[in-house]
Amino acid sequence: MPTRPGSLKADQFTESVIREMTRLAQRHDAVNLSQGFPDFAAPDAVKTAARDAIAADINQYAVTWGARPLREAVAHEFTRRHGIAVDPDAQVTVCCGSTEAMMSTMLATVDPGDEVVVFEPFYENYGPDAILSGAVPRYVTLHEPDWTFDPDALAAAFNERTRAIIINSPNNPTGKVFTPAELTVIAELCQHWDVLAITDEIYEHILYDGCRHVPMVAIEGMVGRTVTINSLSKTYSVTGWRVGWTIAPAGLTGAIRKVHDFLTVGAAAPLQEAGAAALAMPEAYYTELAASYQRRRDQLLALLERQGFVCYKPDGAYYVMTDIADFGFADDVAFARYLVSEVGVAVVPGSSFYHDPALGRTKVRFTFCKRDETLREAGRRLEAMKAPAV
Repeated sequence: MPTRPGSLKADQFTESVIREMTRLAQRHDAVNLSQGFPDFAAPDAVKTAARDAIAADINQYAVTWGARPLREAVAHEFTRRHGIAVDPDAQVTVCCGSTEAMMSTMLATVDPGDEVVVFEPFYENYGPDAILSGAVPRYVTLHEPDWTFDPDALAAAFNERTRAIIINSPNNPTGKVFTPAELTVIAELCQHWDVLAITDEIYEHILYDGCRHVPMVAIEGMVGRTVTINSLSKTYSVTGWRVGWTIAPAGLTGAIRKVHDFLTVGAAAPLQEAGAAALAMPEAYYTELAASYQRRRDQLLALLERQGFVCYKPDGAYYVMTDIADFGFADDVAFARYLVSEVGVAVVPGSSFYHDPALGRTKVRFTFCKRDETLREAGRRLEAMKAPAV
């Protein structure tokens, strides 16, 4: 056994709490409302396109930075939807999911000692991404119930060492959708300090109550300093396919492609062909997607509120953050372990979304990307709990 079995970088973060909760759900035969993967089928047209690509023997490496049909589909769809011109040859890089897209972007653009601004609560990968790229994360807190940030606190996080800011909208875990006014505040700081915006927009089509997704690149002055990350995973219910992409300024694309090449070489070739078909889905698909998730959101909110959870209603994505202070547990981890082992419902402890666990000790996250019967079964099991005394 080596005297130092792991690197200093690996010692600075833990394994994924979200994936750990899925393993615990399997062990206890619990309803898994922790990890954000749908338990229902992907669209038939997308599955058919994948089968056709395999039958056509599309089995070998695609071009490292992505098969042309998918890169063209990504560029065309983004331009059609947002009015921003995208060159599929100079700006689009296909990666093994948005996770690798984020990691490739960070490694390609951030040097050791640079600082990266991260909003919290955050998707748990962002902190380790900064650490693995040698950066120092600077955290800015989003405050419930609306998950807004203090502009002065955000401004204080920027300095001459700041290289990038990570923005996830619609947000995991809160469901926050950043407004154009909030994005403008961020954009002005990016331009003042010459900072890159790295945006994770994988939930862009999952929006509720008339909320609108505005990409950071559409904010004035941000075309040349935004890397937009997206994937097939959430929109088309294929989280296991691992096909994502970056849309970057042409001057940054070469660096991202080099890092991507040596990390993974390329995403699965037949699934890239299916991705091009997915991006050609009619607009009605996206309308129905959002409507079906809004119905599931309302179903989950109702059953949680009946059981005494304080819920923060999401405007997008497919998660609900809740406050559990009134249940009387020592912390979020103890409550989550009780739920999975004694009640049979798996959730994610809120502390995993904060750099200081104390900030999330009274919160847990539920996901509702599940069939109606799955949510009903979760509700039936939660009814066995005693609601906290008022």
